[in-house]
Amino acid sequence: MTDPVADAVTAAVWTGGRDIEVRRLPVPDLAPGEILVRIDLATVCGSDRHTVAGRRTSPAPGILGHEGVGRVAALGVGGATDLDGRALQVGDRIVWSVVSACDTCDRCRGGHTAKCRTLMKVGHEPLEGPWPLSGTYATHLVLPTGHAVVVVPAAVPDAAASIAGCALATVCACLEAAGPIDGRVVLVSGLGALGVCATALASHSGADAIIGIDPDPARRALALEFGATVAHPPDDAALDAIEPGTVIELSGAATAVRAAIQMVAVGGTVVLAGSVAPAGDVAVDPERVVRNLTSIVGVHNYEPRHLRAAVDFLASGSGASFDRLVDAPVGLGDLTSILHSEAGATGRASVAPG
Repeated sequence: MTDPVADAVTAAVWTGGRDIEVRRLPVPDLAPGEILVRIDLATVCGSDRHTVAGRRTSPAPGILGHEGVGRVAALGVGGATDLDGRALQVGDRIVWSVVSACDTCDRCRGGHTAKCRTLMKVGHEPLEGPWPLSGTYATHLVLPTGHAVVVVPAAVPDAAASIAGCALATVCACLEAAGPIDGRVVLVSGLGALGVCATALASHSGADAIIGIDPDPARRALALEFGATVAHPPDDAALDAIEPGTVIELSGAATAVRAAIQMVAVGGTVVLAGSVAPAGDVAVDPERVVRNLTSIVGVHNYEPRHLRAAVDFLASGSGASFDRLVDAPVGLGDLTSILHSEAGATGRASVAPG
């Protein structure tokens, strides 16, 4: 099937360093099972700012961006299905996994598709490679055969749906790694977009109390609106008396990681998901870990079921106000200034490529 509207793609191509060029690119012929998606809205994850600033590596030239929502514009021969096994139709509004996995290697067979040995990632592939239209900062995106996608119910706004494929799905993976939290005291360290998602999901999952930590007062205030019981700056003396059963660490700061391990209650779990860039070593007292029966779990990316859980959460009505986390969109021509700026205190920047 073909899309008569899309005769070319407009994309913001990152060429390395701080340079981004808006280019017109051809629409490729789709292989069997591939999906051409027309991007309605793309949100800006902090990792893309880190790439442009030189704090993380990514192949250049390439199209950045991995969070977003869009509609099926065309399907390769044989069509494609969503995670529920439903045949996709042109016009379906979908979100997609960040990763594209082989599903056959030892890691995939062991349930860790996010660490597939031949992993490809949305927004992380070279323009001159086998998957050129891999990023969301473009009018169209191609998803490989077998890529995990979920159809978004009409009641979920684009702004809320756009964060499902990264921030919200990652937090779903964190909550699963933490184990049952019903009746537990949960501490969320770092109250950016992921932290606010974590407070909302923890509240939805029956946590007895949710404590937020962040140095920014605006972020602390927003976390309270999304389910946090209290929110403190990191140096607040009141934290000395807290022994949470679960800590979800999303800031990546070495001092915060150290504090998380120190304060977690006996038998508690510390989930580390924010440490995705070098931030210095953290000394761990193994005797304390042993005697306190502490579990320390790392989460990076997520599995397809977590994407499904993210959309289900939004569709349940619990995520009704999540569109407030996303700023009004700009066009592709304004993307350069956004990527060169610091993330806002409470909002996720967004782009409407069309």
